[in-house]
Parts: sequence; structure tokens; C-alpha cells
Amino acid sequence: MKKILLIVDDEKHTREGLKEAFSENYDVYSAATLDGALATLGADPADVLITDLKLGGENGMELMEKALALPKPPICIIMTAYGSVDTAVEAMRRGAYDFVTKPVNIERLEMLVRRSLREQAIEQENGELKQEIQKKYGLEQMIGTSPIMTTVFDTIRQVAPSKATILIEGESGTGKEVAAKAIHMLSPRSQERFVAVHCASLSPQLLESELFGHEKGAFTGATERRIGRFEQARGGTLFLDEIGEIDPSVQVKILRILGEHTFERVGGNQTLSTDVRLIAATNRDLKKMTTEGTFREDLFFRLNVVPLLMPPLRDRKEDIPLLTEAFLIELAKEHEKPQRLFSSEAMSLLIKYPWPGNVRELRTAVEHAIVLGREQELQIRDLPSRMCNTTLLEPAEHSITHSPDSLNLQQATSTMIDRALKECSGNRSQAAAKLGISRRTLHRHLASGRSSE
Repeated sequence: MKKILLIVDDEKHTREGLKEAFSENYDVYSAATLDGALATLGADPADVLITDLKLGGENGMELMEKALALPKPPICIIMTAYGSVDTAVEAMRRGAYDFVTKPVNIERLEMLVRRSLREQAIEQENGELKQEIQKKYGLEQMIGTSPIMTTVFDTIRQVAPSKATILIEGESGTGKEVAAKAIHMLSPRSQERFVAVHCASLSPQLLESELFGHEKGAFTGATERRIGRFEQARGGTLFLDEIGEIDPSVQVKILRILGEHTFERVGGNQTLSTDVRLIAATNRDLKKMTTEGTFREDLFFRLNVVPLLMPPLRDRKEDIPLLTEAFLIELAKEHEKPQRLFSSEAMSLLIKYPWPGNVRELRTAVEHAIVLGREQELQIRDLPSRMCNTTLLEPAEHSITHSPDSLNLQQATSTMIDRALKECSGNRSQAAAKLGISRRTLHRHLASGRSSE
């Protein structure tokens, strides 16, 4: 489709001459007045506006400024008499791409149009790529194609652009902080700081100082003013992990921030304001704690605007092959070890094991095997000894495959890839994004699958 040019000049011979010069490669419209140009732009937005600065008694600068304010602003190139070059430079300062002097050098003007459109295309492509990278980065550490994880991904993408407070619940090791980072990276606050505080590791006094800061002399050892995490995270996201462990006195202060967006440092009188997106996480039942009187009910409702449940690994066993592959690649590189796979017996054990420590425990088990494994394939004996329970080596009632022989990483992964390709109508880029792997990794698996047939 040809790009659209609008040429605006009150001199008929200039207007028609330029229209003829550009008509072979562009769809060209022309206008003699400001109102005529604006009417044309309103009916059919132009890609490039070429306008004279002097339109009889009207001002081409005004036309340019109105054009640049449109939802889809055109590239603006100014034509001017030699004596008005200073005015043209001012137009560039206000948003014009460039200018040409009259009489117009057609070759230079054609070059400016081509170059401006090329730069615009590159800028748009880079913007789309940045969005794709942002989208990818936001969820890159969260791998899975199971229905329960698909629901988690959908919730994250839906709530991330909002300002809503989020409460992430789930057992230890399920990836609550990873989910919080994904929400941050997919939000409008992604360019600001993500600040994490692990509440269970601090005493009430230290936690209060950590969150709100303190003034010099506020308590013994406070030798200077300290800026708290709510101030550090201003404009960004503050993640409070294990919020169920915090003391009631700190709960009151957090409740105030959520309601009024204000606080005071410990030992201070100055009221400070902060703009922070709060994400909290817990492995405890906060609702039950409110009935027991150990957690404020009003704070629970403030935190629980959008609940997000991270499922335990035992409820998403079909994701284990993909998670295992991701950890194999990551940790082999980290420890400078060769790329290896698990044997079918070892993969069978990984799938059957109940994973009380969830994804965190799986990553540790894979790292253990990578460091200690000596053979081409990683074996059961390379896994932590606690996993080598004989009851786990018997056939499982609930397996993601139909025969023990098929329980190896390559075939289990191929099953997931085939499913994703089918759901994406064969589109490999979409399938790779759905699986949480790169397109290159997808191609490598497909090639490996064909060579083994």
C-alpha cells in the first residue's frame, strides 16, 4: 500500500508540480488553505505533510501544530523562502522533521520523504520489539502450559496495567516473588524500581524501620536518618513477602498508607506521601488469621483487592518437563557444565515426586544433578537422596504419558510442543511464546524430533 502525502501551498504551480513529481510512488493529496488541509487530514490521515510556512494570509506553523496533535500525526516537512530559514528552524524545534527552501529542490525533498518514512518504520518496529521484549521478560521466568498456569498468566496480564493492590497466596517455593516481578514488568511502572521486603526475617522494630525509615536518634543505634522502602519504591512497586508474619503495630501503618498514601518515619513528625503499587504475598491463610484475631480484617480486605493463587507443583505435573529443561539450560551454563538430559527413569521420578518444596525444590534438585552427574545422561543416583524412595519408582497412577518408555524429557517436551502448535494453528512464534521458550529452542526441539524418528 502506497504512503499518503499531503502537499499544502497557496501557489498553484508549486502545488501541482510537487503532486506530479510524487504521484508515481505515493498517493498524493493537495490543498491551498489551512482549512482545506485540515479537512483532508480528518478524512484520510496522511503519512507525510509537506506545507509552506506562508499560506497567503494563513500560517503553515499553525497547520503543522494542529496536524501533530492528531491521533495519528503525520511527518511534517516545511517549505520556506530563503529569508525565513530561522522560522523553519523554529518549526523543527516544535516538531517538524526538516525543511527545504524555495525554489524546491525535488531530489532533496524526495530524499527527505524517503528517509523520514524509513526512520518512522524503524522507530515503530523498535517500539513493537520493545513491547514484545517487555511482554516476554515479564513472564519469562514463569514456565508452564498447564490449564492452571494458563489461568495464572491470564490474570497477571489482566491486572498488571492497573493500580490495584494484589495478594499472592501459595505455598513456599511456588514462585510468588517471580509472579510479583512479572506484574511489575508488565505494568506502567516497569521503568521504576521493584523493591522486595521479606517480612518474616525481621523483628517488628527492624521491619518498621525497614519499611518507613527512621530519623536520627529515633532509637538506640539510629545514628543517621534512614530512607525506608516505601520511599525507595516511590513510583514503582513494593513487594511484601510473608505479610502474614508482620506485627499488628506495623499492620496499622500499612493500612494507613493504603488508605491515605501517607506515613511518618520512625521518630519523625513530618508527614510524607508516596505513590507505590503494593503487592503482598503469604503462605498462610490470612482469612483464617482474621477470624483468630492475629491479622487485621480491614488490612486483609485492602490487600486482597485482586487475589492470585500460585499453584503447588504437584497440581501442575505436566509442566515439570518444560521446567526441568529450562533449569538444565540455565544451570549448566551457570556451572559451566555440558548440556545434558535426564534418563527416562530419572524423568519418571521427577514427575512422580510430590515436590513439597515446589518449583524451588525442583530447581535445587536439577542443580544437584548437574553438579554431581558424570554420565552423558543424568541418572536417578544424581538426584538428592531424599527423592530416591522405592515407592516413587513404582508406576504412578497419574502420569502425563501412557507408558513408562515415553517418560523422557525429549518425548514429554515434544508432547507439550505438539499441543501448543495445534492450539496456535501451527504458528511457531505464538507456540514458543505460549510455552515460555524461545523460537530457537522450539526449532531445536522440532529438528531433534525429526532426526530421532
